[in-house]
Amino acid sequence: MRLKHNKKRNTAFVYEALVRELTKSAIKNDKNKMKIIKGIIKEHFAKDSSLKQELKVFKPLYETHGLERDLAEKMIIEAKIAYSKISKKEVFREQSSLIRVINKTLGTSVFANFVPNYKNLASIYSMFNDSIGIKDKVLLEGKVVEALTKEPEKKETKDPIDNLVYKSFVKRFNERYQNKLNESQKTLLTKYVTSFVDGGLELKIIMNEEIGTLKEKIRSMESHSAVSSDKEMEAKTGKVLSLLESYRDKEIDIVMIEEVLKIQSLVEELERDDG
Repeated sequence: MRLKHNKKRNTAFVYEALVRELTKSAIKNDKNKMKIIKGIIKEHFAKDSSLKQELKVFKPLYETHGLERDLAEKMIIEAKIAYSKISKKEVFREQSSLIRVINKTLGTSVFANFVPNYKNLASIYSMFNDSIGIKDKVLLEGKVVEALTKEPEKKETKDPIDNLVYKSFVKRFNERYQNKLNESQKTLLTKYVTSFVDGGLELKIIMNEEIGTLKEKIRSMESHSAVSSDKEMEAKTGKVLSLLESYRDKEIDIVMIEEVLKIQSLVEELERDDG
C-alpha cells in the first residue's frame, strides 16, 4: 500500500517539525527565531483553533505505546468520534494560513526537518483522510493499532538522553557559552543535540572535518614563538594533539564534544594572539 502523503497538510507533522526547529534555534541561541517560532505555535495552535483540536486527536495516537489490542482499537474509535466533530473546512483554512506563515518567516526547510515517527504520523493522517478507500483505511488502522500496542524501544547507548536531560543539556550550554560560541562551535553543538533524532550521521561528518582542521592548525602553531618558547605550552599542545588523535577510536559523546569545544576556543585564542 503506497498512499500519497501531503506532510504540509499533516497537522501533527507540522507541529513536530516546528518543535524541532525551535530546538535547533535554542541550541544556536537564536533568540529572534525562537520568538518567531513560539509566536507561530501560540497563534496557530491556540486552544480554540481547529488545528489544536486536530492535534489533540492525533497526539494520543502517536505518543501512546504498550496498550492491549482491545484498548488500542477503542482509542481509535474514540479518536474517530472526536475527529468527526472538527470542521474540515476550518482545518484546511487554518493549515493554509500556517503554511503561508512558515514559508514567509522561516522558510520551506522547516518541512524538511527530520521527525523520527514520521511513518506513524503519515499513517494516522491518511487514516482520517476521507478520500482513502475502505480497504486502505482498514490496513492503515491496522498499522496504527500495531504502533499503539508496540512496546517503546529501549535505546542502548553509552550516552542515553531522555527529554528532561536533553532540555537541561540545551539550557546548560546556552548559559555557559551564551554569546561566546563561534560559528564552528555552534555548528558542532547543534549537530550533537540534533543527532539524537537524525541518527548522528551529519555529526560524524562534521566532527571528522573539525578534528582534522584542529590538528592542522595546532601542528602549524607548534612552530610559533608563543608555543616553541614556552615549554609548558609546547607540552600542552602535544597533549591536545594526542587527545585529538585518540578520538578516532572513540564514539562521540558529551565529554568529547566538551573537549573539542575547549580546543576550538584554545585555537581561536592562539590565532588571535598570533594576529
